[in-house]
Parts: sequence; structure tokens; C-alpha cells
Amino acid sequence: MSTKIIPLGDNVLVKLSKPESKTASGIYIPDTASSEKPAEGEVIAIGDDKKVAVKKGQVVMFKKYGGEEIKINNEDHIIIKNADIIAIVE
Repeated sequence: MSTKIIPLGDNVLVKLSKPESKTASGIYIPDTASSEKPAEGEVIAIGDDKKVAVKKGQVVMFKKYGGEEIKINNEDHIIIKNADIIAIVE
């Protein structure tokens, strides 16, 4: 069964990116080290507030400690406020 989540207001649904577990030279990175990177993911859906500055499909960086983490179809997602988005990754 496919679940559809539609954020309200200035909320944004983001599919979390999986951190790289290995460097280009082949060195494995432990999970504890990967938490040092800023949180990022792909925008899946946005709320109906006109002030939301991102679009579906963009990759964004956001504050680590905020939002509501959820699983959709066994994939990690987070619902965050527009104000918690700190950058668009191009």
C-alpha cells in the first residue's frame, strides 16, 4: 500500500539522504562520524503556504534537531518547517 502525505501550512516533507558509508578512496566511515554532516534530503511535498521557498525535487540542507521523523514505505522521511531549511543544494 502506498502512503501519501500532504504537508500543511509552511511544512515541508523531505526524503532523507543516506550518508556515504565509504570515501572515494575506499575508507569506510562509521555511523558516528556521518552525524557530523548537516542533514539533507530531497523535497517530496510542500505545504500550501505561499512563503515556502523550495520546490518539489530540490535537495535541501536543514537543521539537524527539528521536525518529525516518519517512515513512508520503509524509507526515512522528515516533516520540517520552512524556517528550518538552511540551504538548497545544486
